[in-house]
Parts: sequence; structure tokens; C-alpha cells
Amino acid sequence: MKYGYIGLGNLGGHIAASLLRAGFQVVVYDRDPSLAERHRMLGATVASSAAEVAELSDHVFTCLPSPAVSERVLAEILPKMRPGATWIENSTLGRDDMVRLGAVAAQSGVQTLECPVTGGVHLAARGEITVLAGGAAELVELHKPALQVIGNRLFHMGDLGSAAIIKVITNMLAFIHLKACAEALMLAKRGGLDLGQSWHAIAASSGTSFVHETEGALILNGSYDIAFNIDLALKDLGFALNFGREFGVPLDLASITNQTYVAAKAAYGGEAQSPMIAKLLEDLLGTDLRAEGFPARLE
Repeated sequence: MKYGYIGLGNLGGHIAASLLRAGFQVVVYDRDPSLAERHRMLGATVASSAAEVAELSDHVFTCLPSPAVSERVLAEILPKMRPGATWIENSTLGRDDMVRLGAVAAQSGVQTLECPVTGGVHLAARGEITVLAGGAAELVELHKPALQVIGNRLFHMGDLGSAAIIKVITNMLAFIHLKACAEALMLAKRGGLDLGQSWHAIAASSGTSFVHETEGALILNGSYDIAFNIDLALKDLGFALNFGREFGVPLDLASITNQTYVAAKAAYGGEAQSPMIAKLLEDLLGTDLRAEGFPARLE
């Protein structure tokens, strides 16, 4: 099968590259031509538009920054997609958006599989990210060879929309953990402890988390560069809080964390890196959280 891939940013670029390295035929497009050209060197066919990707492909992946962009791109590709083709969405969309856009695709004879991913850009670069699938079981089976190249763990969560819920839950937890991590590191620093040694002690304790071991290291470096910005965090926290209202679940920690991200956006802008919520605390207390030997980017 020949796959199309639209949206070659921090995450989508790595996913498309994983497909190419595994030997899949891939047609790519991004509105930034330089991102598409990188993939030409890996063997991709570079299209001049999203519509051309659909015309040249059997099935089309997208990885885009918002539901509005996903809807706009879907409108461009549906007229060119073949009946029975699959639109595979790697973006994080709300459940209602995912179900609604799936129905739009179905009117054109196109099937939909939602496959948001979780674990971080560094794992996407290694083809080791986790794939969360929502949609018909036969579609998951059809595209399993490609999905298992993208990530080393694949979970079929149920019908279309189910993967959107679990993805929002995992991101909500990550943002809460990040706020807790920043506060813990600041306690260690203000308590006079060596921050590097404190980070290692926490990592070896019952209080550790994936976020501490990854984003916590970037805080100590001072780069904060997780390749995920504050606006995206606020989008996902908004989805989580909406689910809380819909399902009748009080989300106290998510609400507090959301306010921290609102404050970080006011201070640093929406394009700033999401771990910069730690910098809010550093600025407030006039105390930095630097330590030697920690990376600027995750490998």
C-alpha cells in the first residue's frame, strides 16, 4: 500500500520518516516545503498540495495542529481519495470532532481510523511511540503493519472517538506530573540539596514518573525543549476539562494545572515550550533549577 502523509512537523515528520525507513511508499506534503524536502532524501514522493497527496496514495495519514486545520485538510483530500480508502488521523482531536469528521469522510466513501500517539517526540523519532487506535477492528488489522512501524506499542481502544478520550487523559496526567515535578525540584533546590543528585534520587524512588525522567531533565538543562508548546497543552487540557463536565468527574488537579498554563502563556507566549511552567516558579522565587550533565533535547 502507498501511504500519504500530510503534516511533517515535530511529530508527523518523525512518523513519516519511520514509514519510509521501513520500506513503505510514502507521498508527503507540508505547507513548509523544506520539511517535505527532508523526506525526499529518505525516498518520499513530494506532492505540491494535500489534494495531490490523496490523488497519489491509497490511504492518507494526517498530523495537524488543531481540529480546524484537520477539517480544512480533510475537505481538500476527500474529493481525491478513492472509495474504501482510509483517512488515518495522528492528531489529537476532541472526541466529538473525531466522530463528526469521520461521518463527513464516510459520506465520501472514505473510512476513518484515529491513531493519536503518546510518549513524546523523542520516542516518535525512534519508532517507539505508543499508538492509540479508535475505529473498526478490521481497519486496525489492515493498517497494523504501518502502525507497528510508527510505534512499538499499539492499543485498540474501541470505536471511533475512544482513542481521543484516552489520549486526552494521558496528556492531562503528563501536564499534572510536570507541575508536580517543577514543585518537587524547587523544594530540593530551596532545601539546599544538589539538584542533579536529587533528580536521580527521585527517579529511583516511588515518586518517579515518565515526565520527571524526561521533561524534568530538560528543566534542569534550562532548554525546556520538549517540542510541544503551551498552546497545545492548553488545547488538550481544555478537552480534558470538557470531558470532566460531560462525565460528571471533578478534575481539581487538571483545573489548577490549566490555570498554571494560562499564566505561562501570559508570561512567555503560546509558542513557548510547555515545561516552561517550571520557569514561572523559578521567576517567582528568583531561583533557577539548573544542574550539570542534563540534555538540551531528548534522544
